[in-house]
Amino acid sequence: MEKLRYFVIKHLEKILVLGLTAVILLTNYFISQKLAFLNFYYLPVLVAGYFLGKKFAVYTSLFSISLVVFLVVLYPNSFHLQSSNLQLVLDLVIWGGFLFLAAAVVGTLYEQKENKIQELKKAYVGVIEILSKYLESSDHYTKGHSLRVADFATEIAGAMDLSKNEIENIRVASLLHDIGKIEISSELITKAASLTEEERKIVETHVEKGAEILSSVGTVLKEAVPMVLSHHKFFIQNKAEEKKFGALPMGARILAVADSFDAMVTDRPYRAGKPIWQAIEELENESGNQFDPEVVEAFKKVLADKVEVV
Repeated sequence: MEKLRYFVIKHLEKILVLGLTAVILLTNYFISQKLAFLNFYYLPVLVAGYFLGKKFAVYTSLFSISLVVFLVVLYPNSFHLQSSNLQLVLDLVIWGGFLFLAAAVVGTLYEQKENKIQELKKAYVGVIEILSKYLESSDHYTKGHSLRVADFATEIAGAMDLSKNEIENIRVASLLHDIGKIEISSELITKAASLTEEERKIVETHVEKGAEILSSVGTVLKEAVPMVLSHHKFFIQNKAEEKKFGALPMGARILAVADSFDAMVTDRPYRAGKPIWQAIEELENESGNQFDPEVVEAFKKVLADKVEVV
């Protein structure tokens, strides 16, 4: 059920376009004056162009035109084919031409808008990378941690075939997942010995503090907030909590694996980093408990392309 829900969310726009086309086709099948109904096919084409771009909009227009041609051949009497062949062909050509043109225009406008958005995203991700480097520059042991976690998380998301938008949000959340530590004493963050229980609880508050910082930015980073807030939660949650707050976001599950792996293999003041094979073994041992098994498997595939230990 979870996979079905995720599939529907991921492909919601495509499902909407196909659903609209199917409803219009079904309605067109039952009505007698089919020519008068042709303009309704603009609806799925415009939706496809607005949400999915020119390529999908053009494909939708061609598919709609093919469906109408099929109906003309199948039900010629409904289109009064016998009385005015030339006029019907001319009407269909004009309708099909405008449908195709509408798809191309709306799709082009969508892609131009998306290009501008991507340029802005690259700019703010660049600023975020600079910020993360600055935040970690004072700590030799965690220097580069956020960048490595972001790289791991991005590759995991790609291996799981997530959308470009989801991957981008996961990368941003990964770069900023420890930003809450700026409100915690640097002495605790860089402490050479193991933390006491009380100190550990203080450090763990960086998750909530980070979510508050990101929320204060406004809607720009709103997609990253749930991931940052949840990336330290176990995959297996108390059922009452899951019912109340919902399942862990996929981005948080991915971030949890990437963050934990990098923390395990990196040297710390109080311990040496673990070998890669041992870190992988720990991820596998906690698969299904602390970590999402699907994410762990995807990460193992990512590592398999880098090292020969998996």
